[in-house]
Amino acid sequence: MIDRYTRKEMGDIWTLEQKFRVWLEVELAICEGWHAMNVIPATDMATIREKADFELDRILELEETTKHDVIAFLTAVEEKVGPSARYIHLGCTSSDIVDTANAVLLTRAGRIILADLDRLLGTLETMARTHQGRLCMGRTHGIHAEPTSFGLKMAVFHAEFQRHRQRWVDALENIRFGKISGAVGTYAQLEPELEERALTILGLEVDPISTQVIQRDRYAQYFTTLALIAGGIERICVELRHLQRTEVLEVEEGFGKGQKGSSAMPHKKNPISAENLTGLSRLVRTNAVAALENMALWHERDISHSSVERVIMPDSTIMVNYMLNRLNGLLANLRIIPENMERNLMGSYGLFFSQRVLIALVEAGLPRQEAYVMVQAVAMDCWRDRTSFEAAVRDNADITAHLDSARLDQAFDLNYYLRHEQTVFNRVFSREKKND
Repeated sequence: MIDRYTRKEMGDIWTLEQKFRVWLEVELAICEGWHAMNVIPATDMATIREKADFELDRILELEETTKHDVIAFLTAVEEKVGPSARYIHLGCTSSDIVDTANAVLLTRAGRIILADLDRLLGTLETMARTHQGRLCMGRTHGIHAEPTSFGLKMAVFHAEFQRHRQRWVDALENIRFGKISGAVGTYAQLEPELEERALTILGLEVDPISTQVIQRDRYAQYFTTLALIAGGIERICVELRHLQRTEVLEVEEGFGKGQKGSSAMPHKKNPISAENLTGLSRLVRTNAVAALENMALWHERDISHSSVERVIMPDSTIMVNYMLNRLNGLLANLRIIPENMERNLMGSYGLFFSQRVLIALVEAGLPRQEAYVMVQAVAMDCWRDRTSFEAAVRDNADITAHLDSARLDQAFDLNYYLRHEQTVFNRVFSREKKND
C-alpha cells in the first residue's frame, strides 16, 4: 500500500546503501577540503577520487567483527583505495561523518515533503474555490451551529497548511547544519577552515558551536514539525470521517470498481483512507516525543539518541511523505454531495437563525437577556416538536410586536451568512502569494 502513495525517491534516500553513499560523500568532501589546504597531495587526492568506493556486503561482513558501523565502512573503503586511504577520516570522529550525513539525508527528505505540501496546498485551493458559496452546516461540539460554506472549510485547512509549510521551511533551514569539529567540538585535530570548505561542498551550513554531535534541538524541531503536519492531516481526516457518517453523508471517499468495504456487510463503504491516516498520525507524533527525549545527552555526547534516530529518521519522513500523497489523492477523488448538505442544513428546523432573530430584537430596542429568553423559548419548542423555527417566529406575537415582516425576511436570509466569504478568501489566498 505504501508504494502506491510514496514517491520512490523518498524510499531510496533511506536505504542502507544510500546511507553509506552519503557517508562517502562527506568523507570525500573532507578530503577535498584537506587537499585545498595542501594537506593531501594531488596524487593521493586523485587516487581517492578515482577509487573511493565500497561494497555493502563487505561493510556488513566487517561490522560483524568490529561492532562499529563507521569503522566497518572506513575499512571497506580503505580496501578499495589502498595506501592513499590514510588521508580519509583524517582527524575526524564518527559523529563528524554521521551527523553531517544526517543533515544531508534529512534535507533531501525534507525537500520531497516540501513538494508534497505544495501539491496538497494546490488541491485544497482548488477545492476551496470550486465550492466557494456552497452552503453547508457549521457545527460546534458536533451540534448544528450556523451555516458556513464547504469552500470555507477547505480554505481553513489551506490556511493551516500554509502555516505547516512555513514551519517546515524553517525546520529544513535549521536541520541543514553539519559539523566537522572533532571528538568534543574543539577542532583539536581539525581546522575550522576545513569544516567550512567541506560543508560548502555538501551544501550545508556550519554549526556555530558543536560538541561531538550537532545539538538535538535541531532534530526536535524537525520531528515536531512533522508531528504538526501529521496533526493537520488528522484534522482534515476527522472532519471527512464525520461528514461521511450515514446520518450526515455530505462527502464520500472515492470507491473503486471491485472495491469491498466489509467482509460481512456488502453494503459498506467506509472512510478507510481517513481512518488509516488518523492512525498513522499517532505514530508520527510518538516519534516526535522520542526526538524531544533525545535533546538531553550526557556532557559532550552519549549514544542514547543514535538508536532512536535510526528508526525515526526514515520512519517519520516516509510516513509523512506517504500521508501527504494519500491525503492528496483522497481529496482529489472525494465525492461531494450538495443535496445532502442542503438537507442537513435544515435538519435542525432552521434553529441556526436564532442569533439573527436575537440581534434583530436587540436592534429593535429589547434588552439582550430579555430577547435571548424570548428566542430561546421558541427554539426549544421547535426542537421538541420538530417544527420550523422560522414559522414559529413569524407566528409569535411577542416577537412580531417588535419585528415586522420585512425585518424578519432579513433575519431569515441564508445569503447573509456568506456576505464576508470573499473577504476571507482574499485574506487566505493573497497571504499565500505574499509568503511565496
